[in-house]
Amino acid sequence: MNSPRVQTDWASPAMQARVRRRYAKERRFRFMGLGALALAGAFLFFLLGTIFANGYTGFLRTEVKLLVEYDPFTLGIDSSALAGPGGENALNTANFQGLMVAAANARAQNLGIAAKDLVSDGAWLALRDAVRADPGLIGKRVDVWVPTSGDFDLLGKGLIERNVPEANRPVSDVEVAAFDKLKADGAVRTTLNTTFLTMADSTSPELAGIWGAAKGSLLTLVVTLLLCFPIGVMTAIYLEEYAPKNRFTDIIEVSINNLAAVPSIIFGLLGLAVFLNFFGMPRSAPIVGGLTLALMTLPVIVIAGRIAIKSVPPSIRDAALGVGASQIQVVFHHVLPLALPGILTGTIIGMARALGETAPLLMIGMRAFVTDVPGGLTTPATVLPVQIFLWSDEVARGFVEKTSAAIIVLLVFLMLMNGLAIYLRNKFEKRW
Repeated sequence: MNSPRVQTDWASPAMQARVRRRYAKERRFRFMGLGALALAGAFLFFLLGTIFANGYTGFLRTEVKLLVEYDPFTLGIDSSALAGPGGENALNTANFQGLMVAAANARAQNLGIAAKDLVSDGAWLALRDAVRADPGLIGKRVDVWVPTSGDFDLLGKGLIERNVPEANRPVSDVEVAAFDKLKADGAVRTTLNTTFLTMADSTSPELAGIWGAAKGSLLTLVVTLLLCFPIGVMTAIYLEEYAPKNRFTDIIEVSINNLAAVPSIIFGLLGLAVFLNFFGMPRSAPIVGGLTLALMTLPVIVIAGRIAIKSVPPSIRDAALGVGASQIQVVFHHVLPLALPGILTGTIIGMARALGETAPLLMIGMRAFVTDVPGGLTTPATVLPVQIFLWSDEVARGFVEKTSAAIIVLLVFLMLMNGLAIYLRNKFEKRW
């Protein structure tokens, strides 16, 4: 016997109150979601704003104009020697330091300060670069722009408070007056710091550059990609398309999933024990860093590859087999091209994670003070995250802006990698 049908009175006050409460809950939930997004955006804006506010001056440099006399006797060379086959050697052995000391002393004496407080320790490199660009300067007396000392560099960028007592700032009143006089005479300027983008690390913040660490990161990532991408993709294909479902493959799958969650420093200890201690590979080399990061990134690529392959509809496999394709043709002609966007996206995200890692590279010695740009996979190098870590530990005020500027470079690097992932996904994505 059918039960009597219950009639709902939607116009009753109780029902209308329930509907209003439900709509109120939905509005509160929506507002909470918007509030969470706004809070996250505010934190992100504050973080990026702080980094850019502190770091944009790292891409600038304060220079002072000196009257330099390229005396051949002081240099120990002449213009004819530079034109010969040994010109570069003669240029490297010339006494540009003495030339710089003479020019800096002449300018500093007129200002009442010491030469070391006026110009950077590596200012003589600007004199050498000028002669390299124009050997005809030998024997002439010309004005040359050279980098100032670290304190004058901060003073020129407005990063030193002038209103505080003299004992509480790194520059004295005499040095402040000397800087103002140089600025009034048009003998000081702030320009793009090309050294920061083309040189390696240095003990002087005004001479420190990021290119050495950036190239070290690039070489390390190349090694990582060449190792983990083919191995990871082939492993994913085998586990999804060929491996039998038994206890052994279950253990392999669980092990891969567990390896993806292992702390990165464990891989650093593994690299230290295997690559350095057992195989005796060079310490602080990009090839060792790449091998270590490949161990860490490989499980991520395998998991991303398996998910991408599994997302290909079974009907595509069945259709290819139905028209006579072999198993390997089905995999490489149909399944892999369709899964490629997901594989590439997972790979680049894994590489971006490897780019930001510090702990495993510290364990294999890539925190060395390297003043030269690495020339190959076996030469000593450091990477961007480690360089940021080293600069953040420096006491000199000039390294604060260098740290933030290096973070900007790292963020740009990461955004380019993620942009590449989006581009590759859109380029290779196919609809079925």
